[in-house]
Amino acid sequence: MEPLRVRSLGRVSYTEARDLQQAFATSQHDYVMLLEHPATITLGRSADPAHVLIDPATIGASLVEADRGGDVTLHAPGQLVGYALISIDNDPKAITGHVRLLEQAVIDTVSAFLDDDAVGGIGRLEGYPGVWVGVDTECPEKIAAIGVRTERIDGRRRTLHGVALNVTTDLALFDAIVPCGITGRGVTSLAACGSDASVGDVERCLSERLSERLFPGRDVERASVGVVDESSDRPLGAESMSRRRLRAAGVDPDEGLAISTRKPEWLRVPVNLGEGYRTTASVVSDLGLVTVCEEAGCPNIFECWADGTATFMVNGERCTRACGFCLVDTSKPLALDPEEPEKVAEAVERMGLAHAVVTCVARDDLADGGAGAIAETIRSIRRRRPDTAVEVLISDLKGSLDDLDLILDARPDVLNHNIETVARLQRAVRPSAGYARSLTVLARSARAGLTTKSGIMVGLGESDEEIIETLGDLQAVGVSLVTIGQYLRPTTSHLPVARYAEPAVFEHLAEEGRRLGLSHVQSSPLTRSSYHAREAADAATPVRVALLSRP
Repeated sequence: MEPLRVRSLGRVSYTEARDLQQAFATSQHDYVMLLEHPATITLGRSADPAHVLIDPATIGASLVEADRGGDVTLHAPGQLVGYALISIDNDPKAITGHVRLLEQAVIDTVSAFLDDDAVGGIGRLEGYPGVWVGVDTECPEKIAAIGVRTERIDGRRRTLHGVALNVTTDLALFDAIVPCGITGRGVTSLAACGSDASVGDVERCLSERLSERLFPGRDVERASVGVVDESSDRPLGAESMSRRRLRAAGVDPDEGLAISTRKPEWLRVPVNLGEGYRTTASVVSDLGLVTVCEEAGCPNIFECWADGTATFMVNGERCTRACGFCLVDTSKPLALDPEEPEKVAEAVERMGLAHAVVTCVARDDLADGGAGAIAETIRSIRRRRPDTAVEVLISDLKGSLDDLDLILDARPDVLNHNIETVARLQRAVRPSAGYARSLTVLARSARAGLTTKSGIMVGLGESDEEIIETLGDLQAVGVSLVTIGQYLRPTTSHLPVARYAEPAVFEHLAEEGRRLGLSHVQSSPLTRSSYHAREAADAATPVRVALLSRP
């Protein structure tokens, strides 16, 4: 039996976590997601709206209709949420048993941090779901809520949602609601009961207890985005934030390869300035276009341009983010060129491309994150070259489903969003992005029926095992195409290279990706996101994603 996949994801918006857990629930794998939410009031299917006592905005919270059972609940920082996405027997008794196991895992966890006698008992309260402290007193208080939903998917009964345990939560926020519709009962937290445990401490314990209760004796595969303490007393002048984040993630930047280290033979690219290269360069120059080939210093520019292919970069050439691996300019972005979509389409037409790849800089300064311009570029290409397949490589759009829908509605043939690295290294490699957010973007694309693609770099301090875990997560959310390539440090200001992986490593990772169920894995030292994009798309089999109902 394959291991239970436990993923610690940091702080994730409620709607992103909802869509990600639905993707995991439709997969063939058992998952537990551990995370925190920003302040959010949720209404269960049987919720009484009158139990929301004030405008959520007054406490900085959003209001979301949830697809779980139950009444009104509140999520906030300091509250540890555990979602169990697993298969259970197709029997009503199994559902009750599942809830009991979740409750017991929480009871075990709370008991690890509080003395049972000191708080008047820890356990269940007859007639009230969840976990309580002071159960042997006249004034018990709820410390954890339980909410579960199940769906029958492909003949299996799958669970969604789970538990929410107050660790250091600001309890005053609960004054905004009637928690779970229960009057006359208080709400508490581990901190209010005298524990000095951090969310990270409790997360590690709950992770173990959930694994033991749900699948005793089963192997567990854990991956975590980690928690970065950026309030260190160490002055920034002594070490950059990116290097500090690397250290926090368990990578010593001083042990990386010097930028002067001679590249191995398999990373040396011959220069080809022949006719094909010059023709492509002429089209790009004539139309004043930006290509990621140039802006990102891609080592394959000579091969691809000589072959008459280029990856066009839209929304300007300046990015609003500063990822630790990327060479793209991060100075203040300029206004969008309204003619850019048509210029790209003209270039595609002049070059006679059968497969056009369009990427973009992140434009967090724009109301739609630049999604509208990407969608218009897709439509412009289709008007000029209806038979040209269009692949887009997009940013995470800060997790906005509305902005992503602008692109999904334009129906690109392939939607690519790079996860870039493993969970543990996300904060160090791309601090403005996130592992859960990227998985959610990809899950939403697959759910929309698009061929979905992602990419990973090797050489940032990850292990092969972590890359394989990431490939498993990508497959689970509906990704069918993956590129894997060697990270090459652009300048001394960028993250160091931890290793130059040999070609055999890339072959092994490709084999593992195919074993996990990915349709196509393009993996080699010089592979980049759009390398041999047409061949990869032709080899892809779109992943079937079962649909769950959602509000």
